[in-house]
Amino acid sequence: MTTEENLKKYQEWLFRRSAYQMALSIIGIDKLTVAPPAGNAYRDARTAYLSGELFSIDTDPEILAVLKELKDAPDIDEDIRKGIQLYYEEAQKRLCIPKEEYVAFEELSNRSYDAWLEAKQKKDYSIFEPYLKEVIEAQKKLYGYRDSDLPLYERMLDDYEPGMRIADYDAFFAAVKERLLPLIARIAEAKQPEDSFLYQNYPIDEQKKFMDELLAYLRFDPSWGYQNETEHPFTSWTCENDCRTTTKYLADNPVSAIFSTVHEVGHATYEHQCDPRYDGMVLSEGISSGMHESQSRLCENYLGRTDAFWAYNYPLLQKHFPSQLAGVSLEAFMKAVNKSSPSLVRTEADELTYPVHILIRYEIEKGLFDGSISTEGLDGVWNAKYREYLGVEAKDPSEGILQDVHWSGGSFGYFPTYALGSAFAAQFMEAMRHDFDVDRALRTNRYDLCMGWLKEHIHRYGCRYPAQEILIKATGRSFDVNVYLDYLEDKYSRLYGLK
Repeated sequence: MTTEENLKKYQEWLFRRSAYQMALSIIGIDKLTVAPPAGNAYRDARTAYLSGELFSIDTDPEILAVLKELKDAPDIDEDIRKGIQLYYEEAQKRLCIPKEEYVAFEELSNRSYDAWLEAKQKKDYSIFEPYLKEVIEAQKKLYGYRDSDLPLYERMLDDYEPGMRIADYDAFFAAVKERLLPLIARIAEAKQPEDSFLYQNYPIDEQKKFMDELLAYLRFDPSWGYQNETEHPFTSWTCENDCRTTTKYLADNPVSAIFSTVHEVGHATYEHQCDPRYDGMVLSEGISSGMHESQSRLCENYLGRTDAFWAYNYPLLQKHFPSQLAGVSLEAFMKAVNKSSPSLVRTEADELTYPVHILIRYEIEKGLFDGSISTEGLDGVWNAKYREYLGVEAKDPSEGILQDVHWSGGSFGYFPTYALGSAFAAQFMEAMRHDFDVDRALRTNRYDLCMGWLKEHIHRYGCRYPAQEILIKATGRSFDVNVYLDYLEDKYSRLYGLK
């Protein structure tokens, strides 16, 4: 066939697979938000079937021949060729897996999620443990089919952040330990800011009214974005103009939903601002987890926890909660929302202790896949590591080993990207502040200027370039963990008056 004929087949294939992806995405969103649990078994079996059909589309020998012909063709658009090359690489990872085993794993993931949710609600790790064990064994088998010289866990790490190896993460987390653990210990002994006013009764209906105003400030437009509620906040999308976020409201902790919303809208904005030509293509689907987390963490912390952000939004929050925040100055509020204190729940953790939560999960994941840690008694291992690193221990598994959903679906190797993304964000933020007055933009309801900078330097590229290359494009230098650690040391030393 001619190049033109191959391109036509490729475009038809893209449309077909994107239709299945859209259906699976919407079903997945529905499952995690409003779907009745009694329908889980019926829905999960059919979701697994649809996943199998998409698997067949992705590994169709005819389209693989087309991709092979086109991936090095010199006379086609560079972006299209890059996408084809990425699809071809991904296909090689799946071709070796028997379809029936792939479908079985998809069904297992759905059942495992249901078990995780039940276990969390009942605060009983034993309900989830057999499923976790089965998911781990299934992942070992599926990854074992790949022709790769990398150790098993490194293959998983590479799927979420291409090019990152155990040695890279070991060095990263060694730096976190060396520089942050002593600071965390010093701050634990320092005088803590008053924050009891954050833990009064804040009626959820009123929180939602404030959230509408906050979403408008964040430029999360209902023409392309929608927010729902779930047990564990997440973001999903079907295309650049259909991005769904979720949050979780707590009646006695309004900032929980606020910061999870700013975080998830960061993810959604990234997808919305990819080059429209990439819609339905791997160039928007394949963004590395570290890059995605860099954008959500940047919005949540580097923008959302600043004085300038709240100079505009705090009066709105006070309007909705006049009695709860009566007499609480902006300065007092800022000290409270930036307070650092060792805690149990990752998603509620402050910026300083957050990477330690990730360190714990990273060490556990390595142990699960090198055989030094078992799923049996894992809740005890979890608590021991929290005592060692943060000096806290979970009262029950719901705030311990069951707090995160990721392992139920086999997302091993994903957690380290949360910390890596936080570090990427430090460099992006440094470059953004060099280019314009970020604080003035935040104070004057021009959050769109920050999003415009991110679009120009990061978002529009999707995964057209590797994370390290985008870092250089946006900041002028390669990744340096010290930018992140310097930022945390400076911020919290100032906040707590440490020399």
